[in-house]
Amino acid sequence: MLKKWVIGNWKMHGSLADNKALIDGIRAELPALDARVGMVVCPVFPYIPQLKQITAGSGIGVGAQDISEFAKGAYTGEVAGPMLKDVGVEYVIVGHSERRTFHGEHNEQIARKAKAVIETGLIPVVCIGESLEERQANQTEAVLTAQLDALFAVVGTDNANIILAYEPRWAIGTGVAATPDMIQAVHSFVRAYLTKRSAAVAGLPILYGGSMKGSNAASIVTLPNVDGGLIGSAALNAAEFVAIYKALVASVA
Repeated sequence: MLKKWVIGNWKMHGSLADNKALIDGIRAELPALDARVGMVVCPVFPYIPQLKQITAGSGIGVGAQDISEFAKGAYTGEVAGPMLKDVGVEYVIVGHSERRTFHGEHNEQIARKAKAVIETGLIPVVCIGESLEERQANQTEAVLTAQLDALFAVVGTDNANIILAYEPRWAIGTGVAATPDMIQAVHSFVRAYLTKRSAAVAGLPILYGGSMKGSNAASIVTLPNVDGGLIGSAALNAAEFVAIYKALVASVA
């Protein structure tokens, strides 16, 4: 699996026309992707088939924003892993801060969702991060440890096909990004945690998510142990998304 990634989380945005215009804009600026840096876009469920069609041949991967922990059954409103695989999904975001905040998802449930992704043969993008109150109480490392402990207790530590995304919950959709020193400290902590867990997971990509945009991308993606970005609002703007991607390519040149 690639080490460097730019993943766009479109959240609850998009339309057939807007989606096409966005991908057309990205492809116009990036007629060919750099083989060292992966790009993924994650639309809402109804637009996944369209995204598979309009990204064909571009190298852009298509992901989903959530998954059911169950493979099938009487779970109204849920979408199972095999269904996502059926329509061409390759990656699935799990544990996003908005799922934790608005849907009450907890560490163990998120771990089960990550396992469902893996069992389907897809790659989970597992989000971890602390709230503002937890950071102010100096609980960041304890919170991240609990989240990672819960994850690996369920999925094991022998799978290298996992992407982690550190997203300080207080920087999601606020326009406020963590400082480079804050990001560096957390990513170094997570890398040390992974190294202690097992050789298989020691090198997992660790992305940063939290108000990254074209203007601050270079200062973030060049930090040690920052392997790319999980991008929210900036992923809805072709110029911004391309600028972040180019900053990451430049960081590995």
